[in-house]
Amino acid sequence: MKNTFILLIIMAFATACGSPKTPVPVSEQIGKIWSASVVKENNSTVFTKGATTNIRSGYTSFRLDLSTTGTVRFTDLDGTTFVGTWAVSGDQKTLTLSGLTPQPTGSNGTITFTITSITDTTMTLTRTNASPKTGNTINVYELVVG
Repeated sequence: MKNTFILLIIMAFATACGSPKTPVPVSEQIGKIWSASVVKENNSTVFTKGATTNIRSGYTSFRLDLSTTGTVRFTDLDGTTFVGTWAVSGDQKTLTLSGLTPQPTGSNGTITFTITSITDTTMTLTRTNASPKTGNTINVYELVVG
């Protein structure tokens, strides 16, 4: 009886601890359609979703569609949609959009972002080079699913 009780305690402890979960790769986490929640240009907030006094209301149409593995549909603040490929690299910290057509101004068809943070429903990206469309600013995009 005593041995059975000890065995039950050990089994309960082992089951409760379980094995550690394998983290989901960023490339799988970002495979969704994202829209702008907050956008900062050179650290100045120019767009907040739902606000009525946005400096750049065009970000309402901003979409980053990564829902198809390897294919991106990127709609920028002026409503232009670019189609190309996407990949995550650099220890899961860099998102590269490449082969974009039409080519965004000054990009040679490639735009790169640093992935600052990511959860199941939010992601923050920092553009690694200046955006000619916004007056050559470095932009930070706080994105939400949907």
